[in-house]
Amino acid sequence: MNSADDSFLGSLTDDGPSAGFLDDGKNTIGSQLASRLREAIISGELEAGSKINLDKARKTFNVSLSPLREGLARLISDGLVEFQDNRGYRVAPISLANLEEVTSLREELEVFALRESMRLGDVDWEGNVMRALHRLNRTERDAAHPETLEHWEALHREFHLTLISGCGKPLLLHFCSLLLNLNDRYRRVFLIRTSGDRNVGQEHSEIAQGAVARDVDYACDKLRQHIHRTGTNLRNHLATKGIV
Repeated sequence: MNSADDSFLGSLTDDGPSAGFLDDGKNTIGSQLASRLREAIISGELEAGSKINLDKARKTFNVSLSPLREGLARLISDGLVEFQDNRGYRVAPISLANLEEVTSLREELEVFALRESMRLGDVDWEGNVMRALHRLNRTERDAAHPETLEHWEALHREFHLTLISGCGKPLLLHFCSLLLNLNDRYRRVFLIRTSGDRNVGQEHSEIAQGAVARDVDYACDKLRQHIHRTGTNLRNHLATKGIV
């Protein structure tokens, strides 16, 4: 790994070489490694396109190659890591084409999942949506304080997944979750330097209120616009950085 990756690996193991990696019968060491590395990739701590040195990672985390490869295999299926013969593992690159594909798929699948949630969701789903909205809109995000961006991102992800949680389709929810992970890589790059350029709080409120009111066309249209505008803003931002 490059020097940035070395620094990242060291920061994960301040409490000891195997801190947090215990197979408790529910979460294997491989799954815990995958979660730790997934967050690092989505947050940008592990840079897009950077090589993952297996030997260095194995020694840093004090794990064998088997759980490390298990964790990386999970991230390959998530679209966050790539493997090439004779070149090894690498953090998946970012590109305008990938962003546009992720955005268009989110517009289709997430909107469909919301439509199904409004058709099938019960009163508990309605309450969960409004609670997730309240937590998100009560949370500040300030580009001058990166920790607020991380907290806001976690609640933002929770809100979007809660919106579609009533659809009753596990595979659809899984696909939407993967797309959110891929989208969040770009969002976090964008939010490093900005606290947002539009009233996203109002947009979230309109989507949620329309959803619990079962106003299908209104809520779906608002969600589609929300996803599309975010994709456009991110695309414009990346283009200024020379990312093609």
